[in-house]
Amino acid sequence: MSSPPPFFISTETLCSILTHKTLIDHFQSNLPKASTFLQTPIRHHHSVSPSSSLLIMPSWSSSPSYLPYIGVKLVTHFPQNSSLNLPGVQGSYALFNSTNGQTLASMDSTELTLYRTSCVSGLASKYLARDDSEVLVMVGAGAMAPHLIRAHLSARPSLRRVLIWNRTVEKARTLAQKLRESGEFDEGLRIEGCEDLDEVVGFGDIVSCATNSEVPLVRGEKLKFGAHLDLVGSFKPSMMECDDEAIRRGTVFVDNEAALVEAGELVGAFERGVIGKDEIGGNLVQLISGDKIGRTNLEQITVFKSVGSAVVDMLAAQLVYETYIRG
Repeated sequence: MSSPPPFFISTETLCSILTHKTLIDHFQSNLPKASTFLQTPIRHHHSVSPSSSLLIMPSWSSSPSYLPYIGVKLVTHFPQNSSLNLPGVQGSYALFNSTNGQTLASMDSTELTLYRTSCVSGLASKYLARDDSEVLVMVGAGAMAPHLIRAHLSARPSLRRVLIWNRTVEKARTLAQKLRESGEFDEGLRIEGCEDLDEVVGFGDIVSCATNSEVPLVRGEKLKFGAHLDLVGSFKPSMMECDDEAIRRGTVFVDNEAALVEAGELVGAFERGVIGKDEIGGNLVQLISGDKIGRTNLEQITVFKSVGSAVVDMLAAQLVYETYIRG
């Protein structure tokens, strides 16, 4: 007896299923419980050539009655692809039934990752940004930037202005124009590209960073009191998007414990004695469950550093798949 063929969920279909608001709500409702039931071994990293990599990130549920899935994210990293006009990072997510092993679906993990990463940041800003936040400064204008902007706007509808900075100013202006012309935002929302990061960081109630920088971009002395700094880009110790002063001034929270050993901003700050690991304010699950308190006053500077996890990959894939089969 043969199994039914697995579904292939196209990128277009995935984008029509997911919204940043529904995924943020899904994470908020399910992340604490899923974190206790999902097994997530350390990701496999294989060099397939001197410059190219294959990453394999498996996870599976130890409670099929709650979450009956096995998931594997497969990602290739070919940095030289820009010369071929192809993305440097591409991937696929495969979902299986954890009761009988049946292949259920495959989907584009590149788009899935953009949604899940941005929605983790959006969810964190619900706990860490001020309720009256009005200005979002977006540092970086790559593929992640429009997702982060949408996620923060979903989490903080009080935002009235978005300032986008990128090393190549034209990219920031192009993204701002594209978002303005999309027709998806309130007319009262101003979206602008800007040239000088030091000049605009101080306006940011939320400063969100998604770059591959290996030198600090956000200077802590420029952050205003009450700001929330969201750091997405770094995933290895050589990368950093802010300086030690930002870490010193802020109360630091992380998406999960891997950030303490993977994120350059934190690894460096620990090594230099800027803060100790025991000074980390908590992780996202602790914030959701109320075990840790996020923002405690209007003047506090908060910092959220995320590096991603197989748990949020699984939850995002679950939402896509279950919405898809409901038709």
